[in-house]
Amino acid sequence: MTRTSFYSEEELQILGFRSIGNGCCISRKACFYGIEKMIIGDNVRIDDFCILSGEITLGSNIHISAYVALYGSKGIIMEDFTGISARTTVYSAMDDFSGEFLIGPIHPEGTTNVEGGAVIIKRFTQIGAHCVIMPSLILEEGTVIGASSFVKHSTEPWGIYCGIPAQFVRGRSQGMKRFSY
Repeated sequence: MTRTSFYSEEELQILGFRSIGNGCCISRKACFYGIEKMIIGDNVRIDDFCILSGEITLGSNIHISAYVALYGSKGIIMEDFTGISARTTVYSAMDDFSGEFLIGPIHPEGTTNVEGGAVIIKRFTQIGAHCVIMPSLILEEGTVIGASSFVKHSTEPWGIYCGIPAQFVRGRSQGMKRFSY
């Protein structure tokens, strides 16, 4: 057997995912924390140097580009035909930066205040490179987030958003739906 930069189907079956589909290409250089909580559908590609942590559900036909971080302590769901471009970070929880609490996972319980909620990325959504997605929001079906955007609110379906903070720019065609399977 030739060893490649991606795990084989057999290796993926024994890594410890809650479940994993067929046809997945997952880099040996990706890191998983809480892998037993992760569900991965069919035809998912996860590139080098990605970090996936916590409660993460990935549908089918998804690409997660290099250096993406998914911090899913409160849940991250990516539906079918979605993607995240390089160096984007998705947070489902956030420390309290008010000064009333300590910050970081190294401190004892009761000295930090972590809040958040699930991030749901609906079908046909694409997130550009270098974006930051904050907790407790829904990127509705067909949303596009432009590169280097900061997303702190949910979106409307089939819209293009960009900026700091991300704002609606214009609508988007739904033509790609004809290719879904």
